[in-house]
Amino acid sequence: MLIATWNVNSIRQRLDSALAWLAERSPDIVCLQEIKCVDEAFPREAFEGLGYNVAVHGQKGFNGVALLSKLPFDEVSSGLMGDEADVQARFLEALVSTKAGVVRVVSLYLPNGNPPDTEKYTYKIKWMERLTRFAHERLKLEEPLLLAGDFNVIPAAADARNPAAWAADALFLPQTREKYLTLTNLGLTDAIRAVSDASYLYTFWDYQAGAWQKNNGIRIDHILLSPQAADRLRGAGIDKHVRAWEKPSDHVPVYVDLAIEGR
Repeated sequence: MLIATWNVNSIRQRLDSALAWLAERSPDIVCLQEIKCVDEAFPREAFEGLGYNVAVHGQKGFNGVALLSKLPFDEVSSGLMGDEADVQARFLEALVSTKAGVVRVVSLYLPNGNPPDTEKYTYKIKWMERLTRFAHERLKLEEPLLLAGDFNVIPAAADARNPAAWAADALFLPQTREKYLTLTNLGLTDAIRAVSDASYLYTFWDYQAGAWQKNNGIRIDHILLSPQAADRLRGAGIDKHVRAWEKPSDHVPVYVDLAIEGR
């Protein structure tokens, strides 16, 4: 089973690229972030035409997450537990059934948090704490669980071409990395780092200052696996070449291959 995540930075602007990438990679489940549209405006027919079931948690103009699945959804729920007043569309959870049992997948778009001296960073940290509580509860179910998306976290210096340039950024502040470590220390496996400790594994290149041409990237899109998912990990990768396509997102897809037979 192939499961992928991609911050598309506007699904309507990136529709052709998304369809081309789906035809190329053919993932079973896809987590999308920053779709930047309300539910009704999501181009679901284009994906349904490729055999995907579609679940959307959108928001006008920004944020927004979605799930595409070749398997029917057993359950779908939106919104991260812990703050009923939080209306930002950043979290979508689904359960699918396979021949080997259920698989739980979450598409998440963690807050950026910049500037760090504002309430935006406070919101980011509280969101990470809520995500940790959510993961703690879901891990009790002992199911294959994947938390996949744009975490807006650079976990370590090796995940940035120029770490010093990010020293004061909300994505790389010590408190951000500590909260991320608290999350992974629950027993979650970073799929990419489980298969490679290589440098220059990036998922984001800014549109500015020739970042793509200079390979001045960072790794902020992650797939975290519960022990039951990590035990089935066969491979993982980053489709870096998609960044060179026409009208690209500033992020590229990340995928995992699990030893689970979908149908």
